[in-house]
Amino acid sequence: MADFDPTPPAEAVDEVRHRWHESTDTFGRVYDTILGITDPTPYSEIAEIADCSPNAAKKHLERLAEMGIVRADRESRPARYERNDGYLEWQEASRLAQELSLEEIIERVRRLEDRQDEFEERFETTDPASVSVFDQDDHDLIHERMDAISEWQSIDRDIRLYDLARQLVQNDGHLLPA
Repeated sequence: MADFDPTPPAEAVDEVRHRWHESTDTFGRVYDTILGITDPTPYSEIAEIADCSPNAAKKHLERLAEMGIVRADRESRPARYERNDGYLEWQEASRLAQELSLEEIIERVRRLEDRQDEFEERFETTDPASVSVFDQDDHDLIHERMDAISEWQSIDRDIRLYDLARQLVQNDGHLLPA
């Protein structure tokens, strides 16, 4: 049986990039690129990925920074940019607040908190980051713990998002009462 290579053929990647380039304007490509970047990255690297000039990338990144979507480190040379995860969480919470009723949000948080309590009891801590996944000798147990910690961290994030959505619903789209 032949080994499976998960890497797509270069031709397929080139075709997707070509369609992306043809169907998306420069601003859209810079926006898509920055959403996929997790570390501060020089605008020239972002330009390369977005298939545009460094000047165009920098112009659009500055616009995205003004909008709060991107964080800019202009002190570094060259300037570095990264997505603003807080902005993305705000967008997600706003979407939840529009789609769900207050009761649905509260019920979802209750279920998430119940699941969170199960993890806290299982690992005897309230902080998933304090749990070592590698203190097991068995590969399957390590993998199981990694999955559990990942799920627990997702639950913590979801609780924050739904709580933010609850505040938005309760305060007519604002975090604090008017």
